[in-house]
Amino acid sequence: MKFGWFWGSVCLVLFSFSAQALTDHDYLPANTQFRDDIPSPSQVIGAPVGEWHVRHDQLVEYMRILAAKSDRVSILETGRTHENRPLLLLTFTAAKNQQNIESLREQHLSSFGQKRVADAPLILWMGYSVHGDESSGANAALLVAYYLAAAQGEVVQALLESNVVLMEPSINPDGLARFAQWANGNRGQQLVADPNHREHQQPWPSGRTNHYLFDLNRDWLLLTHPESQARIAQYHRWRPHVVTDFHEMGTNSSYFFQPGIASRNNPWTPARNTELTAELAKFHAAALDKTKQLYFTQEAYDDFYYGKGSTYPDAQGSIGILFEQASSRGHQQESINGVLNFSDTIQNQVTTSLSTFAGAQANKAALLAYPEQFTEQTNKLIKDDKIAGYLLSESKDATRFTQLKSILQQHNVKFNFLNKDVRVDDVIYQPLSSIFVPLAQRQYRLVKSLFSERQSFNDNSFYDVSSWNLPLAFNIQYSPVERKLWGRIPVNENSNSPINQITALSAKDDVYAYGFSWQDSMAPKLLYRLLAAGVQVKIAGSDFAATTDQGNISFSAGSVLIPLALKQPDNLVSLLSDGAAQSKIKVWPILSGLTAQGLDLGSRDMRALKTPQVLLVGGEGTSQYEVGEAWHYLDTVVAMPVTITDLARLSQIDLTRYSHIIWASGNYTDVPEKTVRTLDKWLSAGGVMIGQRTAAKWFADKDWLKASFISQEEIKRAFSSADLAYGDRDTLAAKQRIAGAVFDTQIDMSHPLTFGFPREHLPSFKNSTVIMRVPKTPFITVGRYTSKPLMSGYAADELQELISNSASVVAHSVGKGKVIAFVDDPNFRGYWRGTRRLLSNAIFMSNLINAPG
Repeated sequence: MKFGWFWGSVCLVLFSFSAQALTDHDYLPANTQFRDDIPSPSQVIGAPVGEWHVRHDQLVEYMRILAAKSDRVSILETGRTHENRPLLLLTFTAAKNQQNIESLREQHLSSFGQKRVADAPLILWMGYSVHGDESSGANAALLVAYYLAAAQGEVVQALLESNVVLMEPSINPDGLARFAQWANGNRGQQLVADPNHREHQQPWPSGRTNHYLFDLNRDWLLLTHPESQARIAQYHRWRPHVVTDFHEMGTNSSYFFQPGIASRNNPWTPARNTELTAELAKFHAAALDKTKQLYFTQEAYDDFYYGKGSTYPDAQGSIGILFEQASSRGHQQESINGVLNFSDTIQNQVTTSLSTFAGAQANKAALLAYPEQFTEQTNKLIKDDKIAGYLLSESKDATRFTQLKSILQQHNVKFNFLNKDVRVDDVIYQPLSSIFVPLAQRQYRLVKSLFSERQSFNDNSFYDVSSWNLPLAFNIQYSPVERKLWGRIPVNENSNSPINQITALSAKDDVYAYGFSWQDSMAPKLLYRLLAAGVQVKIAGSDFAATTDQGNISFSAGSVLIPLALKQPDNLVSLLSDGAAQSKIKVWPILSGLTAQGLDLGSRDMRALKTPQVLLVGGEGTSQYEVGEAWHYLDTVVAMPVTITDLARLSQIDLTRYSHIIWASGNYTDVPEKTVRTLDKWLSAGGVMIGQRTAAKWFADKDWLKASFISQEEIKRAFSSADLAYGDRDTLAAKQRIAGAVFDTQIDMSHPLTFGFPREHLPSFKNSTVIMRVPKTPFITVGRYTSKPLMSGYAADELQELISNSASVVAHSVGKGKVIAFVDDPNFRGYWRGTRRLLSNAIFMSNLINAPG
């Protein structure tokens, strides 16, 4: 491969390891001329790039100025973050192409299904800093944008006249803003490289995450957040040839670019993808060689999980490329390779941004050919597949099913509704509550991954999770349909969703009470809305059938009752009507307290419920991810205000104002004994303690939870290390962990914590080796893993054996209080919708628990 044509004219300057800030032009190709009418970044942000960490508002201001000043640039606000910061996508191309950009986009999209156009432009997508504290990417984006908007000469002219560059200058604005504030706020006039300096030690939560403390680089498949939803919408508008994803890693590392570990590619990714990635890698290597930088490839990182920024494109016919730069995590930090300046990290990201352009242009013919090749190979896979598609059904929770369908639609996955009942494996799929997802569609590879139950892999080491099965995550019943049965699936080709009409309530004298089911995922939100408005409610401890204006209607355990015998707000009917319309939950007028079956409405098993006051423990020592997941669910889904306090402040708080305390995973060994005694007193007096994963183990250590756990020593002893060589260390370590897999649990359907669940088998996501033994005390084990629990993903046989028949959920009384323990995270990444109701049940149904430990 010859590089001279590019690097002969683009000789990147060598940079020093001094603290002196570089000028904007120092970062960019030497001897490049720039238009005088377009300001450089430093002219707008007021300092050389790298002297300070750029704030997101400064980044936005500069990009908007470029779009106003340069005819090569257009800008689109694609959405807003949780903190109302704009999400930007910039389009860089020659002025003549800007006038014809929609035609170029449509022409490119057609290349996936038709013969390519020989002189078509490449579409190159540059994505920077999905992790807010990996800010060299966003700062590099300033310089790359300036180069594309203002540089003059043959190199940049050839790039822009024949190609389109799309840029996300900051994928995680909220995290970037949080980190910039911290790094800049702790920067002195004299830079301090000592790793112990406060600047390099972020507080809880770190800038890595978004507003709700989620890792957005795990959300491209899950689409829980507005940042991801906006990005995926634009990705599918363009389906670019190349997608870059600029990150940072540990300070003592160097620079990584893909290909990653060859044995850990997703099996649905074509081999040609890896080959083209390797061709582009030659250009990154040449560029970094020129600047004498250390780097590595084909280790540490993989391309397995389709939910990351550099791997999601691989399922779509794009070439996704991950870049990882050693991080200064501030302005300057010591490393094993010498002092690492922030400007050093920015320079490398600029260098590989430009090498991406060079490599793509040199391989343009191959990249233009790839979409057509990808489509042809996909069609062959469809033809050879023995499965025609998947039937899915959920009749009791319309909201959860609607959310699943929304994710499919955002990924451009096609599905159809049924015209009549279909029976598969003794399950009846009904038109109003079922869909069929065919494999004969362009998203074949993604669909196969979303429905994968694969448990065996060539390489059992995983950088992230080994399963992301969508219907299991949503606890949706589904069945594969063999091709020979395809003709018997009566689908409605127009894909119109049946409309669930909610009839407005009207005040009537003969109404005795109102009631609604607990089965829909929006029921907790409706319930809290009523409680907050002063409505007095009761919860049904078991099933009953009540008389309504449409005859006897069955209500399952957990259903919510609003008796008019109790004092209710004067606007009760409008509160119920508005809530029902918003949640799409049917509220039934009940005509008598005497029921046709089960509890009468005045039964003592109709338990009064007070408005819960929830405290969520966060701060140093707790998992920011799990705290964020609980906060996000309760805040955005249940619409419940939650008090978050730092663990260190717990001893200063009057706990009596709270009814429930939620504990995420964390290290609680240093909680002062005085605080433990206060918690013990609060619990015995009637408080509810909810803990998950390591918090549950801490509960047991403090003798609040009457359960025991398998130790890490016991887990290690389950694996034989006899005859292993030194080189087998990583393999053994990989077997002794669970990176993320789906396990089958069986839940006690009569227990209050399971009210509203449709079936006794509940798929649960497990990504730790926390294993709880089933307690000997009766009535307190709410859920347990089945004898053969693994459903999808990888877990070593030894771990499967230990998990088999162990407890997943335990709950019991402690004095007047309750303790509830989850072995796993019920709200994993905001995606595991099938289990997250366990958290709301732990809040709203805890008063019904009456089983001493």
